[in-house]
Amino acid sequence: MTRLPEYYFRVRENGAVVFRVDTENRMRRIEMNQIAVVNVKNGEIKAHGDGTLSESDRQEIERWLDARREMLKARTLDDIGRTIDQLNLTATWAQQSATPEELNAVSDALLLAMHDLRSVLVRKKSQAAGLENST
Repeated sequence: MTRLPEYYFRVRENGAVVFRVDTENRMRRIEMNQIAVVNVKNGEIKAHGDGTLSESDRQEIERWLDARREMLKARTLDDIGRTIDQLNLTATWAQQSATPEELNAVSDALLLAMHDLRSVLVRKKSQAAGLENST
């Protein structure tokens, strides 16, 4: 049997619940004891209940937090790439095979979403170039 990790991170939308994994008990069962809650966005680490975290607990949680943030960043960029592909496929669909009824059903929502995205992108590019309020 492979050795289990000392910590288990139950991922949730905004972070994780952190458990210490214990297999060194009389029954040789896997026990998971909650020790903390982590917020990925603000980096907050809260000990569970009245417990306190050791320095090694905190270091391991911070390592996980850094790795999680990097993974989420990579996923976001991958999602954006897929969105670009999907926009191209949508353009092909609209041009080649969409019926007038299908186009009518989605056109307004697509145009509003694309207008909103364009406005955000133009504003951000202008800010990055130091041109502040250009849209």
